[in-house]
Amino acid sequence: MGRVTARRRVLRIRDGAADERADTLAAEEPMEIRLNGRSLAVTMRTPGHDFDLAAGFLVGEGVVADADDVRAIRYCAGALEDGSNTLNVVDVGLAPGVPVPEASLERNFYTTSACGLCGKSSLDAVRTRARWDVSGDPVRVGVPLLSSLPDRLRGAQRVFDRTGGLHAAGLFDADGRVLMVREDVGRHNAADKIVGRALREGLLPLRGTVLALSGRASFELVQKAWTAGIPVVAAVSAPSSLAVDLAAEAGITLVGFLRGSSMNVYTGAHRVALDAPAG
Repeated sequence: MGRVTARRRVLRIRDGAADERADTLAAEEPMEIRLNGRSLAVTMRTPGHDFDLAAGFLVGEGVVADADDVRAIRYCAGALEDGSNTLNVVDVGLAPGVPVPEASLERNFYTTSACGLCGKSSLDAVRTRARWDVSGDPVRVGVPLLSSLPDRLRGAQRVFDRTGGLHAAGLFDADGRVLMVREDVGRHNAADKIVGRALREGLLPLRGTVLALSGRASFELVQKAWTAGIPVVAAVSAPSSLAVDLAAEAGITLVGFLRGSSMNVYTGAHRVALDAPAG
């Protein structure tokens, strides 16, 4: 596994005084995802949990939905001309009988750590229908618990304390227990790493859970929650208009602007309990 942090020399200026010192940064490296040996996508990510990232990406694309859909995940040997392995190329082998995506998916698009699924030609192309019905999930989450999620998520971020440059996604149950937290330079990658781990452990769909996000809630992140069967998404920052539209369509409860005891519930307000304890 590659390093999650890197050291660089910086000139630090504080109150008019300057000094040179080493600074710890979040590592960012490209990772190529291959499907049955064929190149599918390249994403910029923080090394670590790479197999989960690849698996979660394929869940979001609607390629797989169950652990049995995946035969094997491995790093590709000989990624460089000298035969050495960069650990930056991951090949996912589908299980026998799992349909291989049509050629339109194999678009060799470039996914940046900032924008998620870039290169999709239209809204219809990016809208992957999930296999799970999220709208009927009966889970309810209290306002005090929702208010506590940013601090709980922040408290579980180990690398952020050293770098200050990572997004996080956290999976919680309805009582506020932390089920999983992942960090990455890309907010979409952090979510994929959670979904991918859940797929590989046979936990999909993730009924009765809350996906907490350290930043904003984009269309792609709501889509990832839908494809994983997550009924509640709570973000520290604002959602986009398309994220709200998709959450309404999917039956997902979408909460944004989690700031202390304040928040906006954009969709699925029936799952938010005003007087429930924090857990």
